[in-house]
Amino acid sequence: MKWPKAVAKITEDREELLVFYDFPAEHCTHLRTTNPIESTFSTVKLRTKVTRGAGSPAAALAMVFKLVESAQERWRAITGASLVALVRSGARFKNGVLVEREEASGAA
Repeated sequence: MKWPKAVAKITEDREELLVFYDFPAEHCTHLRTTNPIESTFSTVKLRTKVTRGAGSPAAALAMVFKLVESAQERWRAITGASLVALVRSGARFKNGVLVEREEASGAA
């Protein structure tokens, strides 16, 4: 085996790596990264570097607000938005498909 430590780590953390599939299939295109705000932060960082600092704290806040507001216009809308409420309420998904809640055993 070429990378035994890597294989061992992946095997050991299998459940954590596959948690991606515990969400609706419609949301999978939006869950491609563990840091969804990274590109927004890099945009702000680049702009502050280009302008050689942001000046006052108020100017920095205004600049960050405008950059994020501008970036927001290019964000894709989430597909399956109606499923967000289900995820937040604790609904379970397996391989991207909603799993029906089991009835409590012994209920009369």
